[in-house]
Amino acid sequence: MQFYHRTEGALMTDRIADIFGTRTPHAKGTVWPARVDQHLDPGVEEEAVDSWVQSACLLCSNGCGLDIAVKDGRMVGVRGRATDVVNHGRLGPKGLYGSTRWASADDRLTRPLVREGDRLVETDWDTAMGRIVERSKALLEEKGPLSHGFYTSGQLFLEEYYTLAVIGKAGLGTPHMDGNTRLCTATSAAAFKESFGADGQPGSYTDIEHCDALFLFGHNMPETQSVLWARILDRTRGDDPPRVVCVDPRRTLVALEAERTGGVHLAPRVGTNLALMNGLTRELFVNGWVDQDWVDAHTIGVDDLRSTVEPCTPEHVAEICGVDADDVRRAARIFGESDGVLSTVLQGFYQSHQATAASVAVHNLHLLRGMIGRPGAGVLQMNGQPTAQNNRECGADGDLPGFRNWDNESHVKELADAWDVDVMTVPHWAPPTHAMQIFSYAETGSIGLLWISATNPAVSMPESARIRKILGGDQCFVVVQDLFLTETAELADVVLPAAGWGEKAGCYTNVNRTVHLSEKAVEPPGEARSDLDIFLAYADAMGFTNRSGEPLIGWRSPEEAFDAWAAVTAGRPVDYTGLSYAKLRGPTGIPWPVNDEHPDGTDRLYADAVFPTDTDYCETYGHDLATGGTVTETEHRAMAPAGRAFLKGAAYTPPHEEPSAEFPLRYTTGRTVYHFHTRTKTGRSRDLDQAAPDAWVELSPADAHERGIEEGDWVRVTSPRGAIEVRARVGNVMDGAVFAPFHYGHWEPGSAPGGSHADADRRLANELTMTVWDPVSKQPAFKTAACQVTRVRAGDGPSPAPTTAASAPSPDHDFPLSRRPRATAGGGPTSSTEPAATPHYPLDPALDSSEGGR
Repeated sequence: MQFYHRTEGALMTDRIADIFGTRTPHAKGTVWPARVDQHLDPGVEEEAVDSWVQSACLLCSNGCGLDIAVKDGRMVGVRGRATDVVNHGRLGPKGLYGSTRWASADDRLTRPLVREGDRLVETDWDTAMGRIVERSKALLEEKGPLSHGFYTSGQLFLEEYYTLAVIGKAGLGTPHMDGNTRLCTATSAAAFKESFGADGQPGSYTDIEHCDALFLFGHNMPETQSVLWARILDRTRGDDPPRVVCVDPRRTLVALEAERTGGVHLAPRVGTNLALMNGLTRELFVNGWVDQDWVDAHTIGVDDLRSTVEPCTPEHVAEICGVDADDVRRAARIFGESDGVLSTVLQGFYQSHQATAASVAVHNLHLLRGMIGRPGAGVLQMNGQPTAQNNRECGADGDLPGFRNWDNESHVKELADAWDVDVMTVPHWAPPTHAMQIFSYAETGSIGLLWISATNPAVSMPESARIRKILGGDQCFVVVQDLFLTETAELADVVLPAAGWGEKAGCYTNVNRTVHLSEKAVEPPGEARSDLDIFLAYADAMGFTNRSGEPLIGWRSPEEAFDAWAAVTAGRPVDYTGLSYAKLRGPTGIPWPVNDEHPDGTDRLYADAVFPTDTDYCETYGHDLATGGTVTETEHRAMAPAGRAFLKGAAYTPPHEEPSAEFPLRYTTGRTVYHFHTRTKTGRSRDLDQAAPDAWVELSPADAHERGIEEGDWVRVTSPRGAIEVRARVGNVMDGAVFAPFHYGHWEPGSAPGGSHADADRRLANELTMTVWDPVSKQPAFKTAACQVTRVRAGDGPSPAPTTAASAPSPDHDFPLSRRPRATAGGGPTSSTEPAATPHYPLDPALDSSEGGR
C-alpha cells in the first residue's frame, strides 16, 4: 500500500502507510543526512504559498524544526527545516497531516461561554472574565489562596507557563499548581533530580550518531517520536550499526529491530520493570563491568546499591518478570561490553509500578559504567509533549522556576526578590501539590476554583468516571481555556476560547533541551485570545501588585515575558541568559544552557562529570525511592555530595493490583502513531483519523483463543473500576497482557460541538485505570491494573487498529478471511527531498561531516 513517484525532483509518498519515509543510511560518527519533508493542503501548490513562517512541530516531544505555509491568511501546510539539529528536515505523520488542519475546523471556539443552568451559552470577554474574577476574589476572602488550583498542559509556550507560575506563586500564593505532564513524564524530572540533583536531559539526539548500543526502556519510539526512530533506523541500516535492546511487553517495531540487529527483546510482565532493572544492574557488578575508578571519583552510594541488587540473579528475575534468564544475561553483556550506550526511557517505565526507582536504575547502569556526558554515551528520559520541559522549568507544574529547591530558603528568596514580593507569599512550607491531589481537593470543595488550560482530563486522567463527576459537580467552579469544546470543557462553568499554535508567538523546549521560537503565522479565529493574553487579563482584573505597588506582571508581549524568564534562570542549571528572540531566529533551535560560558548552547550535560548535587545548589534533597520519604537538608549535607551523582536503589515489590480469578489479565494503556493525546488536533485531520478511527483492545492469540475471540469481535473489558466495549485486535502483546489506546473519548470528528460517538463513554480506556501513583514522582500508574476480557458479539470485519506498527495483527494467528486486517494507508502525498544544505552542527565537532554522512 505504498506509492512513490517523482515530481519536480521530489519523492512523493503516502506517509500514513510509510510512517518513516525513505531511508538515508549513514555510518557511525557521520552526520545524519538531511531530507526535507513537506505537505500542503490539497489544491495548494508550493509556488502559491504566500509565506513560510518559522516554528517547530507541536505534536510530540521531539521538537522538529519546521516552517508553516500560509496562504490567504490560513495555515495550509508545513515543511521541515533542513538545518535544524533536531530533525534535519524530517517530519512524522502527525506533524505532516495534523499540524494545521484543526485550525480551520468548523467547531473552533470563537467566543467565551458561561454556564446558565445546564447549558453553556455564548457571552463576551468582560462577562466571562468577570465571573471568574468575582468567584476568585470571593474565595480568597473566604478561604485564602489554597482555594485555587491550576491544571495546565505540556502544550503551552514557555512565556505562558512562566506568567501562570508568577500569578499562582506570587499573585495568589497557592501551591496547587500542576500540569498533565504529571501523567506522562513527571518521572523523568523526578529521576533526574534523584540521580543528578536537578532536572535536565543529560544526553543528546546526536548520541545516536556515535553509540554502539541502544537500549529502549518502555519506549515505543516508532509511535511516540517517529522522526527520532527514523534517525535510529538510518544508523541501524548503515555501516557499523548499533545493537538494539528493547524492554516492552509488546512486540513493537523496536523489538523487531532488536531481533534484526542481534540485540535482545525483553518482554517483562506488566509491573515488574524494577525487578528486571535490578537484575541487569547485578550483572554489571558480578561480571566486572563497572568502571570502579570513575564510580569512586564521581558517585556516592555504590555499596548500598550493590547490596540492594545482590539477590536479583537472572533466574530470580526470570521468575518474577516472565523473561528468559539468558536473555537478561545477553542484554547485560551488551551494556557491559559496549563502548557507548544510549538509553531512552518513556511511559512503559513512567506510568508503571515503582516508576522513579526503575527510571533511576537506568541512570545507575550508566553511572556504573561511566557512560554519561560523552558522545554516544548518555540517557534520554523522554517527554511525551512538546513543551513538557518548559512546564517543569518555569514552575507551572508546582516546582519553583529555574530548577530551584522549594525547601531551600535562599532559593525561594531569589524568586521573591525577582518578583518583588514578600518571601512568605511564595508557597514553600510543604511540597507542591501534585495533580492527583489537586483533583481530590476539588472533589471535596477544598479547592473551589480549578482552572484548566489546554488539556482534557475527562479523557486522560485515571478513573475517568470519577474525574467527570468532579468536574461536573457544584462543589468546585471550573474554568477551561481551550481550542474546542472538549469532553472537559463541556463540564466547565466558564469556557475561554484560546489561540493555538501558529496563531500566537512563543518558545518551547524539546526533550534534549533544544529551544525553538514559534512565530505567529495567522490571526486566531473570532474572539479567541492567546493563553498569555488570557492570563494577563486575569492578573490585571485581580489587581495583583508587587511590594512597590507596580503591576506584578510587568510584561505585555511574549518577547518581554521571555526576557523576564531568562533573567531568573541566571546561575541555574537551566540558564537561558544567552538566548533571545533575535538569536532564536536562526537556522536551528539551540539547547540550553546558553550563557557567556556556552554562547552557542550545550549539546550534552555533565561532560566534566560534575553534577548539580551540592546541597546549596541542588533542586531537591532527594527521597527514599521505595516510600517517597524525604531526605532532609541536614541528611543531604552530611552525605557531602559535592558534585557527585547519587547511585540509588530499591527492592522490587508487586504492583498494587495483581491478576485474580475474576480479573486474570494485566491491563496497560498507550499510544498509536497516528494520534496525539485525546485527538483534539489529530482527530480533526481526516488522514490521521481514518488511519485509526476508533478504539480497540489488543490480546495475544492464546488469550483470544481461550476466550473464543476472533479479530474484530466486540469485547467487554472490565476492571474493578469500570468497563469498556471495543473491538478486538489479535495482536503482538505477551500472553496475559491487554493493551488499549487511551486517545478516545466520546467526541467524534464531524459531530456538532459537544457531540458524541455512538458508543459514548464505552470506549474510554481510563475507565479501567487506578487512582494510585508513584511515591516519588506522583505519576499515576496507568500501566498496572487487573482486568478480564469477554466476547460480546461478532464484528463485521477487522478491528480499527492500524496495521503499520505495534498494533499490527499477530503473525501467529490464523485470521478468517473476512476478518483479515487491511493495510493502513490513505495519507495525502507528501514530498521528500535531499537538499544540498547541511544540518547546522555548531556543538558536535566529533561528527565527521566531510562525507555528508552518505
